[in-house]
Amino acid sequence: MPRVRWGTAAAGLVVVAALLAAPVPVDAQQPRRGGTLSYAVSALPPSFDAHRETTFAMIHPIRPHYNLLVKFDPQNYPKIVPDLAESWTSSRDGLTWTFKLRQGVKFHDGAVLTSRDVKASFDKIIFPPEGVVSARQAIYQGVRAVEAPDPQTVVFRLKWPVPSFLEKLASPFNWIYKADILARDPRWYERNVMGTGPFRFVEYVRGARWVGRRNEDYFERGKPYLDGYTALFISSRSALIAALKSGQVLIEFRGVSPAERDDIVRTLGPRVNVQEQPWLCNLIVAFNTRRKPFDDARVRRALTLAVDRWSGSRALSQIAFVGPVGAVMRPGSEFAMPEAELVRLAGYGRDIAQARAQARALLREAGVPEGFGFTLKNRDVQMPYEPVGIFLVDQWRQIGLNVQHVQQETAKYLADMRAGDYEASVDFACDFIDDPDVQLAKFVSSDVNPLNYGGYIDRQLDLLFVQQSRTADRAKRLEIVRRFERRLLDEQAYVMYVLWWQRIIPHWRTLQGYKTTTNHYVEPDLAEYWLAEGSQ
Repeated sequence: MPRVRWGTAAAGLVVVAALLAAPVPVDAQQPRRGGTLSYAVSALPPSFDAHRETTFAMIHPIRPHYNLLVKFDPQNYPKIVPDLAESWTSSRDGLTWTFKLRQGVKFHDGAVLTSRDVKASFDKIIFPPEGVVSARQAIYQGVRAVEAPDPQTVVFRLKWPVPSFLEKLASPFNWIYKADILARDPRWYERNVMGTGPFRFVEYVRGARWVGRRNEDYFERGKPYLDGYTALFISSRSALIAALKSGQVLIEFRGVSPAERDDIVRTLGPRVNVQEQPWLCNLIVAFNTRRKPFDDARVRRALTLAVDRWSGSRALSQIAFVGPVGAVMRPGSEFAMPEAELVRLAGYGRDIAQARAQARALLREAGVPEGFGFTLKNRDVQMPYEPVGIFLVDQWRQIGLNVQHVQQETAKYLADMRAGDYEASVDFACDFIDDPDVQLAKFVSSDVNPLNYGGYIDRQLDLLFVQQSRTADRAKRLEIVRRFERRLLDEQAYVMYVLWWQRIIPHWRTLQGYKTTTNHYVEPDLAEYWLAEGSQ
């Protein structure tokens, strides 16, 4: 079981270490049938369409109704295993990928799944019709066409060999929809559910719960093990921790802070297991470049220069699940920027007094007066959005700015960013795999990727993105990635990264078959989990 001590409170170390000394193996029991899993989700889904959304608030309650073409193995992440595809091959030149589908897979309405459904789903993701938002369209720029030559075969034809193409297809957001429904209304899935997954939809009570029951016709014999699941929406942080401690829920698949972990461990003792991982997730600040003065790179650079990430890391890691300082690629990952390069970026130097003096000078050059005020919009998901938002407001106050902090419910928060109705906003950069195509795609021009909420057009970034994606030589690709990061974070400062996250997942030991990963999107995979004997 992976464990990381980063940012752990001393008291917590003692408690967790005690548990580790005499552990009960996570998977000590054989899978068994029965029971209903209850887990917590701390925000409401803005829509039900995974091709459009980017948030755990949608994927955690609704993912169990769907399948992917291929998926990440939850026990051996990032290994890829079959889901709807039973096998696949790639051509010698890497330009053609052919997938053979399982026989006899049925949608929940009884219709048989064919390659036409897979093609229609990926066409919506890669080549969305006008008026349809596809959040991940940009990472598939290398795809020329998706074909369905017979009912059991799907072929992807590429413009160039795409690195980690199989892993990109395994995005946990690439749910396979029904072609007939998409043909009638490509936005039907924003408010409805119809998949082939291990659980059928039962009910959604807004603000309260999402319920699913076992799909008795599921194509994997013997799965799922659970009879059903209930996702409880609990936005209050204290109520969520109380629900975990009482056993009302057995897990929350996103994470808790070090202090919350210690509280849960003290209460539950050997009844709880704690898994920790580095987290492929960061809170960033998006500046609306269509509004003054944020259209001025000097202003954006001043705002990132004012933030002391190093002291912020030490302080915030005690109260929230944030900590590591890094650029666009996750610290500790293959493409991460080393600290010697990092400290040369605006806002990453060790001399904060000098950085803030430079920030004040840039604001004067740009004509921004002392005491200038603006609004920082933020999400009302308390952990870690609230402490990070408060931290940013304090950092900007120290260069003479007056910032109002406004927190919003998830749907309103995303709608305002998509509509450009903000000045500066706390945004998130969270992904399902470490890969430059996936991490950089959010920051290409806004007419290439709708997730670029800043609204800027930068063809140099667009060119660098394609160049790195087409470069097979790792060293050359890394050099292009660095140029992309420097332009994004330093020269133009279109966005600013704050602090990377650290996953801490406490869960009742009665939940079996669960293993955490570096991200909260691959999970939950409810077909793989079961409840221990005697837990019902």
